[in-house]
Amino acid sequence: MIAFEGVCKRFGDKVVLDGFSLTIPEGETTVLMGFSGTGKSVALKHIVGLLEPDAGRVVVDGEIVNALGYDELMLLRSRIGYVFQFAALFDSLNVRDNLALGLRRQGLDQHTVTDRVTESLRLVELEGVEERFPAELSGGMRKRVGIARAIALRPRYILYDEPTTGLDPVTTTAIDDLMVRAREELGATSVVVTHDLRSAFAVADRIAFLHEGRIRQVGSTAEIRATTDPMVREFIEGRPGRGGGA
Repeated sequence: MIAFEGVCKRFGDKVVLDGFSLTIPEGETTVLMGFSGTGKSVALKHIVGLLEPDAGRVVVDGEIVNALGYDELMLLRSRIGYVFQFAALFDSLNVRDNLALGLRRQGLDQHTVTDRVTESLRLVELEGVEERFPAELSGGMRKRVGIARAIALRPRYILYDEPTTGLDPVTTTAIDDLMVRAREELGATSVVVTHDLRSAFAVADRIAFLHEGRIRQVGSTAEIRATTDPMVREFIEGRPGRGGGA
């Protein structure tokens, strides 16, 4: 289980998270949604220790992330797949080696590495691209490779940071389908940061709406669709107002 407990984070004078508390249920997909600058991606980075809170704590499987030493943090990260917004593939490595890198760091033998790479590419419907380099792939294909790299680790948790940003509607739907399939086939708990309402409603079991650095509302997709909270209503209806700018 992942739990944020009163997490506060500021960068200079800007307060990004301000008493952020949220529990991520096991085996479900929780979507973090809200206006730009409300701390969604910042919250995600705290789960893997890329950022440390100024106050509060993040707990993963009973371990306080910001209290872990280096070796313990690396062990925690081995249980978490992270899909970055722009895939973050290594340009100098082909697809096979991009996927294999994390597996080799886990000390897996070559046969297991090969099987994991093949199976992960099958899951994202990219069989046969092992020898291609990131520059030879479309944006949607790079996103798929990023997802394949995450699921190759057979993680307990998968974190997605804006997985459909910059993609056309057809490719967005394909990525949504992949996220659902990854949860179903791997049983992984997923946390998805997105601005895309259609994507959020397609993949979420629960949606947590952030505003001014803390949770404004959390509920099922049906509950969020039916919300009477004026700020959340403004966001899902796409109306300009108090919540955010252009």
